[in-house]
Parts: sequence; C-alpha cells; structure tokens
Amino acid sequence: MKVYQVGGAVRDRLLGLPVNDTDWVVVGATPEQMAARGYVPVGRDFPVFLHPETHEEYALARTERKSGVGYRGFVVHTSADVTLEEDLARRDLTINAIAAPAKWESTSELFDPYHGQHDLQARVLRHVTDAFREDPVRILRLARFAARFTEFTVAPETLQLMREMVAAGEVDALVPERVWQEVARGLMEARPSRMFEILRECGALAVLLPELDRLWGVPQRAEYHPEVDSGVHAMMVLDMSARLQAPLAVRFACLCHDFGKGTTPADVLPRHIGHEQRSARLLKHVCERWRVPNECRELADLVAREHGNIHRSGELQAAALLRLLERCDALRKPQRFEQALLACECDARGRLGFEEAPYPQRQRLGAALQAARAVETAPIAQAAAERGLKGKAVGDAVSQARERAIAHWLQQQPL
Repeated sequence: MKVYQVGGAVRDRLLGLPVNDTDWVVVGATPEQMAARGYVPVGRDFPVFLHPETHEEYALARTERKSGVGYRGFVVHTSADVTLEEDLARRDLTINAIAAPAKWESTSELFDPYHGQHDLQARVLRHVTDAFREDPVRILRLARFAARFTEFTVAPETLQLMREMVAAGEVDALVPERVWQEVARGLMEARPSRMFEILRECGALAVLLPELDRLWGVPQRAEYHPEVDSGVHAMMVLDMSARLQAPLAVRFACLCHDFGKGTTPADVLPRHIGHEQRSARLLKHVCERWRVPNECRELADLVAREHGNIHRSGELQAAALLRLLERCDALRKPQRFEQALLACECDARGRLGFEEAPYPQRQRLGAALQAARAVETAPIAQAAAERGLKGKAVGDAVSQARERAIAHWLQQQPL
C-alpha cells in the first residue's frame, strides 16, 4: 500500500500557489485493507475513504471504461493491481496528472509520466490521453482552468478534441446540476471571460448557452459602446465584476444582463429597444435549464429588467426614483438592491474606454433608498387609520411620505 498526493495540490505547489485541499490516491490496497486500518468508506461511484484522523479523502487507484453517453456513462475498475500510471492516465489535464509522495521536498521525487511539469512551465492546458473525450465535464473543467490560469493557452490538439466531442453530441448529455456547478466556479475565477471564450471556440457555448453565444457579431451604438460588439461587451462586463470582486450572484447577473440583444430584429440595429424585457424572458429559460439557485436567479432578473432605468436614474426626480426603488423591491431587500447597483456599475464600466469612469448612479440611488427607508411607517399608518383610511390608502400615505423624504434629500444636494 502506497499513498501519493495527486492533482491540484501538486500542481499548485509547483506554481507557487497556496495549497488548500490535498487529493490522495492509494495504490496497492483493497477496500477491506483500508477499512481494517480505520478508514471510513464514503464513495458512492468508486472507493473513497476518509482518513481516521485528518478526515481527508483517500481514493483507491482506478481505471474507467466508457459505457454510455455523458459523464455518468462509465464502468469503474479498482483493485490492488491498478498502477499509479494507469490511475493518472484517466485524469483530465497533464498538469493535474502529476503524483508526489506524501512528503516531498524536490521535483526529483515526482512521478510525471505525462510531462505535466513541462506543460506547467510552458503554460499549456493539454489533455492526458484520448480518454479525455469520454467525459464532457472535462470541457467545462478545462475552460474553468483557463479562467483561473490566465496565462495558459489550450494545446491545439486538445481544442480539436473538444470540437470533436461537441460534434459527437457529448455536451448535450451533460446534466444541469453539473453544468451549473462548473459555470458557477468559473464565474468566480480571476478572468471569467476566458471560460466562455474557450467554450465558444470549441462550439460548446452554442449548445450550453446559445443566449450568450449569439451576442457575438451583434452591433451596438458606438457612441455608447465603443467596443461595438455585444459579445465583447458581455465579456468586458463579466471581467469587471471579477475586478470589483463581486459575489457569484452579481457575476451571474452580469453574464445574463444583455441576452435580449441577441434577438433584436436586424432592421433596427444597432439600437436595442426593449432588450431588457427580452433579456429577462431568455434568462428565465436559462435558469430553468440549469436549475440556478433562487438568489442568483432573482438578482439576474432584476438587473436584466431594470439596468437601463438604473443607468438613467440620474435624470429622475423623487416620484420616479421611488417608483424605481419599489419596482426593484429595494425597500424590503436593500442588500439585493445594492448588488444590483454593483452589477450595473460593472455594466457601465465594462465598455471600451470607460473602465475607470465613475458611476454616480450607485451612490445616488443608495442614498435615495436610505432616505426612503428612514421614514417611520408605523405613525403614518396609525394616523391614516384614525382618519378612516384602509388598505391601499394607507400604503399611498406611506409612499407619499417616502417621496417627500427623497425630495428633501435631493434639495440638499449640490447642483
């Protein structure tokens, strides 16, 4: 029985990055031997055990054979006879197929049959063996790694292999939960646009997210969007969300906010009248298809519908500002509204030449909301009730007080 570190722990240490989790593979052992040593079995699809003290996961060396379509279509074989090289051969990328002893000091101790160290130095993402084509999740994983390791390029033969997988229909077999899991992780990487650029380059984006894929080549008015291309703009907005260290829900909203521009009739281009509502409708289908969590779904819907109005909010007076706040449900959900404003700032600054531009709408709307929320509603409701008002009339009285509060705040602002 021999134990090795594998995968990301070895890769990240070689890159000089922090090592957060360690993957372990065990060669030359049976499940019975692992259990006898106190390891607790937890694997559902193949033998994985928890260390009795550290509770880290230890997987028995295994091989896989394709038995069907998709990432679940495998027959897993594990035994004490499976070698370390055979186990590494089933991994996705050469940079993830390097093994090291449990405690290692130098690269001379590494087991690297597929030249992962060379690809690390050359900054190349390359598949290990042709077995890569058997699991479509690997397309998503590679794209996610491209978003994390921004200096790495994709080996031409790997990109061609990915195109062949897309043409063979492998991507169509991905289950929604796994797609969302990988997309969500990719959105949180250093340069998330690269994930979608790689998916587009191999043809997978047209299958997984046609709502985004069709944005490339769609023009916008150059006076507002010097980058012109709607797809390029979408990626600039997404990368701005990473630059501003936005949370996942904001990044997803940035990704989806302009879907409607891909369905603008050709005869009205480069204008995009009503694209906000079209974006919201398309977004709904994406969220259902991927089973996106409610937090991300609700914020993305809000941003898709209202980002144009939020951009133009500097022109609005008290009554219109209050109506915008009410449509956004900002009075009840101020934190979500703040996230919506952050997404809108990413949209405004995700344009060529506007990357450093201020976005005063965010501060203005935040202050207007603060003024409206400072109104004490209980005394207003009580006074309305004493006058015999009920229901909507009470709500109108509260709204009027909030409008007056916003108007008073506006009067105090310098011209």
